[in-house]
Amino acid sequence: MGFGEDDLRTLAGVRSFERGLGYLDAVSGLEVGESSVTAVVHGTDAYEVELTLAGDDGLSGWCDCPYGQEGNFCKHCVAVGLTVLRRAKTIPRQRAAAQARASGLEAWLTVLSRDELLTLVREQIAEDRGLRRRLELRAAAARSDLGPVRERILVLIDPRPFARYGYVEYADAPGYAQQVAEAAAALRALTADGRAAQAVGLAEEAIRVLGEAYGEIDDSVGVVGQAAAAVAEAHVEACGAARTDPEHLAEWLVGQVLGDGGGLTDLDPLDYAEVLGPSGLARVRQLAAEALRRRPSGWAARYLMERLVKAEGDIDALVALYAQDLDPSGATHLRIAEELESAGRADEALTWAERGLRDCAAETYIEGLLVDYVCARYAKAGRHADVVGVRRDRFRTERSLAAYQQLRCAAQAAECWGAERVAALAALREDARRERGGRYGGPVLIDALLDDGDVDAAWREAEGIADDRQWEHLAGLSRETHPAEALAVYLRLVERLKEPTGDRVYEHLARLLQGARDCHRALGTQEAFTGYLAGLRAELKRRRKLMSILDRYGL
Repeated sequence: MGFGEDDLRTLAGVRSFERGLGYLDAVSGLEVGESSVTAVVHGTDAYEVELTLAGDDGLSGWCDCPYGQEGNFCKHCVAVGLTVLRRAKTIPRQRAAAQARASGLEAWLTVLSRDELLTLVREQIAEDRGLRRRLELRAAAARSDLGPVRERILVLIDPRPFARYGYVEYADAPGYAQQVAEAAAALRALTADGRAAQAVGLAEEAIRVLGEAYGEIDDSVGVVGQAAAAVAEAHVEACGAARTDPEHLAEWLVGQVLGDGGGLTDLDPLDYAEVLGPSGLARVRQLAAEALRRRPSGWAARYLMERLVKAEGDIDALVALYAQDLDPSGATHLRIAEELESAGRADEALTWAERGLRDCAAETYIEGLLVDYVCARYAKAGRHADVVGVRRDRFRTERSLAAYQQLRCAAQAAECWGAERVAALAALREDARRERGGRYGGPVLIDALLDDGDVDAAWREAEGIADDRQWEHLAGLSRETHPAEALAVYLRLVERLKEPTGDRVYEHLARLLQGARDCHRALGTQEAFTGYLAGLRAELKRRRKLMSILDRYGL
């Protein structure tokens, strides 16, 4: 197979790859097919693994361990992949042997008599309960005996045998999913046997039961959802084969989508487009519109209408639908702009985006992507002054470091940062005075000055308003230029960390002491630091973990 160790490491990640190295001796039953390999890896349990190499999609792996069932390329997949690479010389021979065995089996089955085949099937039925159930369903369907078929399908999708505590737990979900998948296969078989109308009714009953069970299943991995989707697909097939009445189907679908029980099967009316035809789709849209009029805030009806309108390609109808419920953050204005731009209507798109900025101008939070959208299009058109205007307006409302940085970037491009900076810093200075001592995280003024690289100004402004984080950052930038001031900061912060305990506190304390040592070196007062450190260690000597951390930092 065409992959190497680097492929395995990329798919698994370093940790799983390294752990897979420890399972090389646990791989058994390696079987090689044309483009796949299967094996069993013995770990906490015996796990089945399959690696597949599918053309442009590259290598993929599946394992039934808990981590693998979440869709991860686990350590067991790594172990099997490495085993294949180490046996590369024998792989062609194993593949040829597998093909020979398959051909031999086919030839042997071909010459068996009817009685011999029946004996073989009966043996398999006795050993494989799942196979027996599937064949029982096929037999009942072939006899047109729908009573047992219905009963058996309902038994398969009944979650109660798996709900040991009134709830299908994570560990039991795969077993339940397997039975739901068997029910889906039975429905498809019923359609294939010419009983599509009956399959439609049974599938709808199964979907109802699955919807009712949705809230009582821990389907974190999604296996039950996949099996339920197979039931929905079987319903689509049956409806197509039975030529179900389009309007009746439309009413049933809308009832499912807008009802409370459709979460597990995720029915999509557009999957039924061919069966519904123009009249059925029109009925779906009519029912969705009526539901939206009755309850304008209903997200399910709105989402359904959006899907239908987008599928029709009616951009004006889609814009009108979005415009009925504009989010105060401007997110809906952005969606409208993006839809219009995708339709080649860039001028209208910008108009809607600009309207969003006006409508939401007073909001503290506005969708940042909307602001970026407008600014990007202004910049592309060479309207740099307008970009500055937008960024200035947002800074006046938001007053965050990010807004300051965006204003700076825009003003520098427009070559007007000097004047904009003076005004912006004046606003932040006023904020700092007003919020003195009351702002969590320190005033934006100090962060803005530090972000500008204006350390001297940050020192002048910091007294009385900066928080510990900002003081430490300021001291770190000033060990050489302002060693005495930085030293005072470090010693003050060390004093505050004498009382708290814990590894994180001790690590922080050690870093502060390193900073203080650097300041003493810059001042030429290393002996003073040595004496200070000795006194601190004597004071805190009972904290053994702190002492070991200080040793590790060379303090």
